Amino acid sequence: MPNYIPEQEAKFDDFANTFGDYVAPIITIATPGGSAPRVAADVPPIEDLPPVLVAAVRDALNAWNSAYAAHKTAQTAADTAATPKDDARATLTTPIRPLAQIIQNNPIVTDAQRQAAALPVLATTHTPAPVPTARPVGQVDTRQRLQHTLSWLDEATPKSKAKPAGVQGAEIWAYIGPTPPTSPGQCHFVALDTSSPYLLVHDPADAGKTAHYMMRWVNTRNQPGPWSETLSATIGA
Repeated sequence: MPNYIPEQEAKFDDFANTFGDYVAPIITIATPGGSAPRVAADVPPIEDLPPVLVAAVRDALNAWNSAYAAHKTAQTAADTAATPKDDARATLTTPIRPLAQIIQNNPIVTDAQRQAAALPVLATTHTPAPVPTARPVGQVDTRQRLQHTLSWLDEATPKSKAKPAGVQGAEIWAYIGPTPPTSPGQCHFVALDTSSPYLLVHDPADAGKTAHYMMRWVNTRNQPGPWSETLSATIGA
């Protein structure tokens, strides 16, 4: 049976009260504001329902109505209180920004003074980009004729599309042959792509053949990281 119970609270409230009013019409159900039970007109009641379950519905629905009414009251109060709070924050932020800028631009101000004012201490030296240590993890979309669309993520953060720190892009190398290459030296350079995905259009003469891909991160100093696993896909004819 599909999930017929609504997730959204207002819809769940309406469903629960309608259900409770119908399956137990002889029970007076406490509804917010003292409204009358919402029993469907001209619909005969369902006979021989288990009394234990009917009582459980009654008790749980009474508890829900009480808790939901209290929640809505608290939510309204919170929303009302948030408005002056947000206005006060905006008013306070307005003079903070230019004053902080004056402090940061003043060459006489020391880093200790900036820290005391909870302001960031600006770096005076450039930290070189590290050599990548992780590998790209890729996949190949072969749905289009003679085309392969390569996409990739970093193996250290597979749920994020962000590149590792200091990386400018992914280097893509390819080899076309019946078996995967035994070393990167068998591959030819395709591209250094700064963002996934990359579309590679193959020569019609290669239709039906297998393309193998290897990738690696390259940092902003053009230093490469370790090679990825080899990806293999047939070139659609």
